[in-house]
Order: sequence, then structure tokens, then C-alpha cells
Amino acid sequence: MLHLILVVILAGAGTMTVELAAVRLLAPWFGTSSRVWTNVIGVVLLALALGYLLGARLSRHGDARRRLGRVLLVAALCSSLLPFGARPVAELFLPPELALDQAAGLLLWGSLGAAFVLFLPAAAALGCVGPLAVEELQRLSRGGAGDAGGRVLAASTLGSLFGTFGTTHLFIPELGLRVTFLGSGLLLALSGLSLLFPRPGRGSLAAGALVLVAFALPAHSQRRPSGERRLLERVESPLQHLEVVELDPSGSEGTRLRMLQVNESFDSFQSVWVPRKGLLGAGYYYDYFAAPMHWDALEGDALEEGGGGRPWRVLILGLGAGTSVRVLEGSVPRGLDLATVGVEIDPAVVELGRRWFDLAVNEPGRTVLSGLDARAALRALPGPFDQVVLDCYANNMEIPPHLSTGEFFSEVAGVLRPGGWISANVGGFGVGDPVVQAVAKSLAAGTLSPVACARVPFSRNVMLYARPGSALPQPGGATWGGDDLLAGLTAPLEVGEAWRVVRPPVSAPLTDDRCAIERLQLESIAAGRRRFLRGSVPR
Repeated sequence: MLHLILVVILAGAGTMTVELAAVRLLAPWFGTSSRVWTNVIGVVLLALALGYLLGARLSRHGDARRRLGRVLLVAALCSSLLPFGARPVAELFLPPELALDQAAGLLLWGSLGAAFVLFLPAAAALGCVGPLAVEELQRLSRGGAGDAGGRVLAASTLGSLFGTFGTTHLFIPELGLRVTFLGSGLLLALSGLSLLFPRPGRGSLAAGALVLVAFALPAHSQRRPSGERRLLERVESPLQHLEVVELDPSGSEGTRLRMLQVNESFDSFQSVWVPRKGLLGAGYYYDYFAAPMHWDALEGDALEEGGGGRPWRVLILGLGAGTSVRVLEGSVPRGLDLATVGVEIDPAVVELGRRWFDLAVNEPGRTVLSGLDARAALRALPGPFDQVVLDCYANNMEIPPHLSTGEFFSEVAGVLRPGGWISANVGGFGVGDPVVQAVAKSLAAGTLSPVACARVPFSRNVMLYARPGSALPQPGGATWGGDDLLAGLTAPLEVGEAWRVVRPPVSAPLTDDRCAIERLQLESIAAGRRRFLRGSVPR
């Protein structure tokens, strides 16, 4: 009887492992938004319901113990195959050659279709465990159905708790997705074999063969990078899937480029590295974080009495691997001394930045705070700062809701010096994009100041600038293109609809209580897709 309870506990743990790791498995293609979570959880719940019905049917006739053993072997096989089937199934619903604009309509329904194909068989098999275990336990104890059902439910729930905490806090971050699924499959298989082969010799022999097969498979499934794109490192952090890739690895120093991709498979990246510091060139929004310190320096004498440079303190929320720091370091105007404080929620990203992106960690004038949410860190950081850079994203387009509200931007304004700057990167297709306008209006409401929206050329990014208590630069103004760096950055902003100012509204459209940023993001990429098909995507 105790043996059967242990089997039920392991099955409960395996169910939660499949459910919680499922979203992470789909993340490189579909992201980890609440819609993807809803799709996966919905599929798993449907599969469990089907499994309960099938298990009830199987329990009516025959040996429930042996049928339970066979069901566990099926669940083990389906779970073990998941990491190997994820890529082909995901790419079936979301072909890799699609750009983000073209893939807009597939992100939601593609994740649902992939979840059905991948996770329904394993979850349905695990759903059969409960009815079969109740039938067998009732036979062994010769008690009532209620007594057997209560014991099975309690054991299954305890296993689910173990699977929930273990998968999130231990298995995925320490072992990775592949080993997590294979380990879960192995435990389920051993449970099934123990029911089918009570004698240890035969069961141990079968289990040993399964172990060899399970751990031999990964050696033949690694993706081989092409000569133009070399995978430098892949990491499964507790929060996301991370890959560092190098483009043109055999090229000259001037053409080498490294990118950090986070839960992405489109033509996008989270951080970028080139051998030299400074501006990256057309199409890179990071360059526009350097504009405020040049505008500020041109307004007055940047040199203090005695010829020393005055400090320029920058708080970077969403540090990533440190691209913004390298851009600012190579762009500091004469008379300013740059000091940065970077906040990054994922310590694994900081470690990759240190290894591959020349990120200076906690050196003089360079402070890095990892493992902290940007908003939580903001409340604890002592100001004042001359500039706050906001670049918090997941999956290329998903702005965390709590980092887009009027209340949040009011807190950001609270750590600025008088006349300080806020510069925020927002993904969108032009200054009229629904996400851009909603965030800009919330920024204006939170800071009670005008917000300039600047479309970054050759990209899907718009830079937002706010300066509580002081005037923003305007096209044609005295400081607008006052030095060589600004001249190069501001010239594209004078063409067409590339610069728009939003005045403070009465109330913010995005608040802590009501924040529809995820719906707006879907509207944004849908609108971008329509413009792409019409050939009018902004450049």
C-alpha cells in the first residue's frame, strides 16, 4: 500500500513538472506572457480531464495495478520526448524565417496549437493515474471508495507541491529543461516498472536500459551552429532561456558582433556587443540613451571651477548584459564624469554580460545590482540621479505591466535631480503606436511633464524622453543638434512623423490597478503586421 502511495506522489510531481516547465519550453518561440501561460494551463487541464475519464474506464475491468504501470510508462515516454519535440512542433506553428511583424497573428494561436501537440498526451496519461490508483488502493485496503479517494488525492497533492517548488527553484535552474523532463520521465518509468515487474532483477534491468537511452539522446540533438552564427553559451536561468551568439566570428574586429537573445527566435536581441565602446550605429536604440547628457552639457558650462568634470549619475533599470553602459562610456561629452548604477532582475544575465560583453561589475563608478526587480530596487536606491534609463523587457516586446504605469513613473521622477532626464525604450511601430502612446501618456501623467516620442530609424523602437521641471529640446532649438554626436542622432528625427510631444493628460491610461499593456502589445504587433503587408513600416 505504501508503495502505491509513493507512486501517486511521484505522478503528482511529474504532472506539475510538465505544466510548469511547459511554458519555459515554448518560451524561445512564443514568450512567457500570461496568454501563453493560459494556453498551456488550459491544455493541461483539458488533458487531465480526459485522463480522468479514460482512467475511470480502464479501472472497470482487468488488473488496475498493471494498467497503472503501463499508463506510467506512456507518461514517462511522452514526458521524455518533450524537449526533443519542442523545436519541430513550435516551428511547425511558427516558422523560424518569419520576422516579428509577420508572426503577430501566430504568437497566440501558435502557442495553443503547440501546447496541444506537445503536452496533451503526457498530461492525459498522468490524469489516468488517479482513478486507477483509487481502484487498486480500495482493493488492497478493502475499504470504501471515499477513503481510497481521499488518500490518493492527498498523496497526489503532496507530490504536486514537491513538483511545483522543485521544478521552479531547483530542477530547471540547476539541471536545465532537458534534464528536468528526462529526470521526470525516468522517475515515472521506474514507478511504472515497479508495478509491472515486482521482482527487482527484471525491473532494474529495464530501468538501467531506460537510463542509458535517455541520457544518450541529448548527445545527438544539439543544434549545430552555422559558420556565420556561432553559439557561445546557452543558459537556463530561473527566469528565462538565454543564448549568447556571435555573428561573423571569423571576421575582422570591425565586424564581430555578439548578441544576447532571451526567450526569442525572431530577428531580435536583448543586448549587443561590439569590440569598441560608443555609439553602435543606425538601427540601435541604445545610442539614443546618450543624447540627454549631451543636451544637458550644451545648456551650460559642463566644467566645474578648477577644471574638474562634474559627475553624471545614471540609473539603468533593465541593465541586461551592459550594452547601455558601453554606449554611454564611449559617448561621454567633455566635462562630465560618468557613474552608473545598473539593475538587472536575472543574475544569469549579469554573469553572461561579465563573460561575453565586457560588463564591469562593481568597479569604481560602475555598480551592478542583480536579482532585483527594477521597481523594488528603485525604492531602495539613494538619489539623486541625472538620468534614469528604462529598458525593461522580456521576449523582445513584453513590457512588465508594473513598469509601465503612472505610479511607477512618479517613483522614477522621485529619484531624479531637478532638471534630470528619463529616457525609456518602448517597442513600437512609430510614434503613434498604441503601446508607445499609452506608455508616453502614463509617463507624462506620472511626471507631470511633457514627453517627447522619438522614432529610432531602422528599428522597431521609440525612445521616450521626459524632463520633470525643465524644458525638452525641440527640433531647430539651440541645443538640438549642437555637437557632432547629437547632429547624427537628431537629423533622422526631423524627417516625417519621427518626433511627437505628448502633454500631461488628466489621468494615466496605465495604472497599477488597471494596466492593459499586454492587450496593447498585441494590438501593436497586429497593426505593425498590417503596415508591413502594405509596405509602410516606418524606417
